[in-house]
Amino acid sequence: MDVLLTNDDGIRARGLRALYAALLEAGHTVHVVAPMTQQSGVGHSLTVFEPVRAMDFEEPDFKGLGIYGTPTDCVKLALGQLLPKKPDMVISGINAGPNVGPDILYSGTVGAATEAGHENLPSIAVSHDCYKVKNGDLLPQARHLVALAERIDWSQLGRRRVVNVNYPACPLDEVKGLRVCPQTSAVWVNTYSERLDPRGAPYWWLEGEIPAETIEPDSDKDMLNRGYITLTPLRFDFTDPAGLNALAGMKLG
Repeated sequence: MDVLLTNDDGIRARGLRALYAALLEAGHTVHVVAPMTQQSGVGHSLTVFEPVRAMDFEEPDFKGLGIYGTPTDCVKLALGQLLPKKPDMVISGINAGPNVGPDILYSGTVGAATEAGHENLPSIAVSHDCYKVKNGDLLPQARHLVALAERIDWSQLGRRRVVNVNYPACPLDEVKGLRVCPQTSAVWVNTYSERLDPRGAPYWWLEGEIPAETIEPDSDKDMLNRGYITLTPLRFDFTDPAGLNALAGMKLG
């Protein structure tokens, strides 16, 4: 396969490097177009008020293009300008930290995969439920993901679909299995921790959690917490059919 590889943790991130190695090992052609800087939490945002620039990466065991922009910038620029032809698949990740439930609205990892989905390309967002990994630690997950991507029959999923994959924090040989499951509707309960800089000016750090009692059984968050790899097909149509019918029945003018 011809694969476009991107992420939101940046072109130097270990998760992306592990996927790059696993894809090459499996005989695939890999085009890396990934952000130069950490872009977690930028969602599906675009750079519109400044130019987007690029930097070549040529290393003994790695080749790619770093983009001074968002993950969505990377995909749009790659598909519209940089690649000689459309790839067979777009993979975004491996993200440091999970993307389940409400995370998908904030995630640059999912945003990049969604942009590819909008172009009707098979696309996967892949994340790992751990924020700190050592070099090489994600290679087993990367190899598993590549094999999984090869087995998915995209013709059965319909147009503009994204498959969201999350790996639990445990080693791959301790994973309990793989589950196809819906995303949880539980949401983050956030607070901002206020601190003072050396000059006495306040600043804030975002903190929070998804309360365990709000997580539905067998949802992506629940299954990930229980040690399963989760697969969730995503469709980005935000229309609420029930709300649509309710509004249509109102006398609004």
